[in-house]
Amino acid sequence: MSYSHQPAPVTAVPIRGTDKTFPVHRVYCVGKNYAAHVREMGSTPDRDPPCFFMKPADAVILDSRVPYPPGTKNYHYETELVLAIGKGGRNIPAGEALDHIYGYAIGFDMTRRDLQMASGGIGHPWDAGKGFDFSAPLSPIVPAIAIGHPDHGRIAVEVNGKVRQDADLSELIWKSHEIVAELSKLFLLQAGDLIFTGTPAGVGPVVPGDRLVAAIDGLGTLEIEITDPL
Repeated sequence: MSYSHQPAPVTAVPIRGTDKTFPVHRVYCVGKNYAAHVREMGSTPDRDPPCFFMKPADAVILDSRVPYPPGTKNYHYETELVLAIGKGGRNIPAGEALDHIYGYAIGFDMTRRDLQMASGGIGHPWDAGKGFDFSAPLSPIVPAIAIGHPDHGRIAVEVNGKVRQDADLSELIWKSHEIVAELSKLFLLQAGDLIFTGTPAGVGPVVPGDRLVAAIDGLGTLEIEITDPL
């Protein structure tokens, strides 16, 4: 079999403490998963089924320089704990879900907020607001065997040296094992999947020249700079 064009390279994330990389299969995201953020977006926190959406695998960016995207005048950061799935499955029991998580990383769910809000207002999907090029900056993955499965600890971000988000992982409405269990009811999870677990309150706009430093206890930091559009 021959291809009509050269296949795109596999997106692969470094694994801290090893010479291996983590090839990305799919990128899932959870919306509305910290009560304070739900309120700042004008909604009421609840335990309804999680709000899932997706980003393309090649939206993952490992470079610290993140270009400002086209089509928006309101470009936001969202700091998140990211799960790296090491063993797939369907209808995974919540009590077994942690066994399917290979490791954890820090991620930014970058968002064209104006496009997201406009789409939501007319019942359209969030793709244009969430699933664009370079919309998923990511740190190296830290294996769970090295740090365990974090269920508490500080998650925060500084923008130009000022703290903008500052919360604790224990505030997640849907916990990591519950997210994996719920998602596996809808999709066949596979090794290589990434799951962004939601962002705390304090999201806001950034422009070219802004520098962001995200931190999660046990995972280190993720630093990016917003650059001019391509």
